[in-house]
Amino acid sequence: MSTTERPRILVVGGGYVGLYAARRILKKMRYGEATVTVVDPRSYMTYQPFLPEAAAGSISPRHVVVPLRRVLPKAEVLTGRVTTIDQDRKVATVAPLVGEAYELPFDYLVIAMGAVSRTFPIPGLAEQGIGMKGIEEAIGLRNHVLEQLDKADSTTDEDVRRRALTFVFVGGGFAGAETIGEVEDMARDAAKYYTSVKREDMRFILVDAADKILPEVGPKLGTWGREHLESRGVEVFLSTSMDSCVDGHVVLKNGLEVDSNTIVWTAGVKPNPALARFGLPLGPRGHVD
Repeated sequence: MSTTERPRILVVGGGYVGLYAARRILKKMRYGEATVTVVDPRSYMTYQPFLPEAAAGSISPRHVVVPLRRVLPKAEVLTGRVTTIDQDRKVATVAPLVGEAYELPFDYLVIAMGAVSRTFPIPGLAEQGIGMKGIEEAIGLRNHVLEQLDKADSTTDEDVRRRALTFVFVGGGFAGAETIGEVEDMARDAAKYYTSVKREDMRFILVDAADKILPEVGPKLGTWGREHLESRGVEVFLSTSMDSCVDGHVVLKNGLEVDSNTIVWTAGVKPNPALARFGLPLGPRGHVD
């Protein structure tokens, strides 16, 4: 922790916005004008658009993350969480990875905490759902899918095989559509090395409450994306949602029921709930107003 008497610019969050905000500030600052402090639970920035490729093994995990200390050599990088902010005293409480929490004074504050996965009180989701917000989850998903192929190849129990080879993805936005496409492609290639597992044995299901997928790219490309996924054997269920997934038994609102060991949740994001503890003016959805 710095002991400098210079003014401190505190950047809470070392993701894409926090990293580039700190870089821009440092670039425009005169030497010694202020101390730029970046606080994040991770010591690296994750480029989230590449997570589906990392989940499929198309690119190396090291190409998805950027070490903060390497790209911000003139900043003070603290690995920990900002738990509270006292706006009147201009003091933030930082909980480091190890040790006791401490107070960190600041003169200027930049909030760049990013979003968290938007979840709903769906029975079984907390226990069964796999997120896609970090590199750890992406690599975990890849290993998990390959493990399901191993299970299916090593058993003659049809129920076990069917459950292992059924993959359910909830959320048809960019993250969900690209992730199911990449994972399906990986599983298709991996099946070549198994004696008793073929692509035809697998079932990929994409679910979204909206009436289309990929709203980020517009209706024309969204329709093309859905048709492309369906041409590869992905079942796309629109205008429906998941009612429950207790013990891997997935029940959709449209009546479909399947058993699956793999339930990937990519149904949107919401502002970080920690913002409510920072004394900031928030909008109706919990974002900084």
